Amino acid sequence: MNIQHPTFNPAERDRTSQPVRRGRALDIERSMLNVACSQNGSVLIIVLWVCIGLVSIALYFANSMTYELRASDNRASGLATDQAIEGAARYVSTVLALYATNGAVPATNLYASAAVPVGDARFWLIGRDPSRTPSTEPHFGLIDEGSKLNLNTVNTNVLSYLPKMTTDFAQAIVDWRNTNSSGTYSLDYAQLGYQEKEAPFETVDELRLVYGATMDLLTGDDLNGNGILDVNETNSTGGAEMNYGLLEYTTVYTREPNFHADGTMLTNVNTARRQDLQTLFEDAGVGNASYLAGQLVSQRPRTGYAGLLAFCIRCETFGMSSGDFAKISDDVTTSTNAYIRGRVNIDTANLDVLTALLAGAGLDENTASGTAQSLITYRQQNPNNLGSVAWLVDALGNTSSAVQALARGDYVTTQSYQFTADIAAVGPFGRGYRRVKFIFDTSNGTPIIIYRQDLSRLGWALGEKARETFVATATP
Repeated sequence: MNIQHPTFNPAERDRTSQPVRRGRALDIERSMLNVACSQNGSVLIIVLWVCIGLVSIALYFANSMTYELRASDNRASGLATDQAIEGAARYVSTVLALYATNGAVPATNLYASAAVPVGDARFWLIGRDPSRTPSTEPHFGLIDEGSKLNLNTVNTNVLSYLPKMTTDFAQAIVDWRNTNSSGTYSLDYAQLGYQEKEAPFETVDELRLVYGATMDLLTGDDLNGNGILDVNETNSTGGAEMNYGLLEYTTVYTREPNFHADGTMLTNVNTARRQDLQTLFEDAGVGNASYLAGQLVSQRPRTGYAGLLAFCIRCETFGMSSGDFAKISDDVTTSTNAYIRGRVNIDTANLDVLTALLAGAGLDENTASGTAQSLITYRQQNPNNLGSVAWLVDALGNTSSAVQALARGDYVTTQSYQFTADIAAVGPFGRGYRRVKFIFDTSNGTPIIIYRQDLSRLGWALGEKARETFVATATP
């Protein structure tokens, strides 16, 4: 039997294996493609993470630069404000040199005091309203230190009548400055960690060290010392008027020169000869000079005139008019000291200071308060008649108990030589707020700064109107 074996045909084999090879090739290609795709996806993810990282870094540095730009802008505004403060101090010095000669108090219409531009910055002089009218906005101008009571010369009787004052604290103030080491009032400073000074006050802020001092006694309702009730301050008594503290009424700087601008001493009416007074009167244009000089010398008190007011009363007794006395008041004195300290300027003192001064001189409190109000009313109605202490006699009469009480000492004047410039400023776009208080002294002829204190820590003191105008709307 013949077995038929299939005939081997190479072509047939090739036709049979060709699809298999093609499939394997496709599988290989597909595998390679999958590997390639997998690798490309990994690369894409890595690239995306790198991009995200770079974008994050870019955003971080951009944000940091934004903060740095704002910080730099704030620093620049702060520097501009600092320069505005310095410029304001120079401006005040010029104002005093021009308008504060011979003890005059510059009128507020003679100088700028609110939103004064210095480059892109502005400054304000925070002052006090002479009328004491309740307000929600600060008054702007210079503050006359002569309108206050001098802590180094005033006695406990006067201090005791100031608002919020206690007899114990008034006595403690006098004891603090007392140079007698034993003191006059037994106080235990050891528990406070220091000893009483036993020397004159150098600044008003020393009151904080006096035994019994409290913020209520010192600042009253006006915590930031700008003269008004701000939104964060409350009236302690619920009334309409501000309740001030002792810092508002006191000073340590007041002194008047007892000499002319050329250095020559004023004429001492307690030792002057008749011819000296006659020559003085004639040169000033005072009528009946010879008679007045003769009477003033022959009728001069044995102990001399206690002060300028006592001399004024005697002059008017012999017929000198208040206008003529004003002509000589800047040239006469009753003291031999180079400077006269502690007088109160009755042209600018407020109601509380005048009341305390009169009550401390011996008037009962109600009479003192009423008389003080009469003096303020007279000042308002006769602004052109305040050239000398003679207007006090015109307002009350030379037989008035108040006039007689003040004439027993050298308590009053109409001149001031020390001024406070409470300067607040903001830089460009309302940024960089600063506040610095300066005390200027003109008693040597040239205005000089004798005290400087940074008050920026007390916060905004320019009122809401300035905030809305120069901060809220000016900030980009």
